[in-house]
Parts: sequence; C-alpha cells; structure tokens
Amino acid sequence: MAKMGLIDLASANSLWRGMDYFEQKKVLLWSKTGQGTFDGKVQGNSIYQVHLDEDHPRRSTCTCPFADGRRVICKHMIAMYFTIYPDIAKEVLEEAEKWEKEEAEREQQHYAEIERYVKSLSKAQLQEELLRYIVESEQNRNYW
Repeated sequence: MAKMGLIDLASANSLWRGMDYFEQKKVLLWSKTGQGTFDGKVQGNSIYQVHLDEDHPRRSTCTCPFADGRRVICKHMIAMYFTIYPDIAKEVLEEAEKWEKEEAEREQQHYAEIERYVKSLSKAQLQEELLRYIVESEQNRNYW
C-alpha cells in the first residue's frame, strides 16, 4: 500500500489555502531537522510553529488553532511543504488546471448533446418535455 502524503491527507480547503500562503511567501523560515522532518515558522494571524514529518504525516504539527493538538493537516503545513518542494506545488497547480480544462470540455460536450437532443424533438415532444420539467421543478421546490 502506498503511503499517504501530506497533500493526500489535507482537505481541499487546507490544500488551496496552503497554496495561497505559499504563493504569498508566508513561510518565514524552515530547516531540515532529520530524515524527512522539517521545522519552520509560518505567518498566519500569528506566527505559527510548524513541524513536518514526511514519513508519518499525521505526526506533523502546527500551533495554529485549527491543527494544535489534532492530527490534521493545515494550510500552514501545506505552505511550508510547497516552500520546501516548489516543484510539487507547480505539479499540483498544473494538475488542477488540466482537470479544470477537461471539466470545461466535458461540460461543453454535455451541453452540445442536450442541444442535439432538443433539436431532434418534435413540437409535441418539446411541449411534453417542458411540461414534465416544470411540474418536476415545482415539486422539487415545494419539497425543499
């Protein structure tokens, strides 16, 4: 089984906020403290002490209110990780941009399929589909 890394364990919010902190250069300093371990300081609402453990990511710590005393990955840890490994930050951004481009293409293809379907219907079929859609929309609105 592949080991789960810091990025894999971070929530999407922590990942992208960490990317913001990395890009804003909020990591004040960091140093390698051992095999796969690093300590540093990251500027947030305060200056937070961050410890990263690459081999055991859940042992990573931060003194911020979100992570202090919990086994979670926070934005400060991600910011420091990306500062240590900027190529990984670049890779994450490139993957996200690729996914977004592919998603936009899938959405465009989906709408083209809908348009082809609608144009293939007769007037009576269109009226029937429209009526069904309006009734379902009303039922859903009243349900919620």
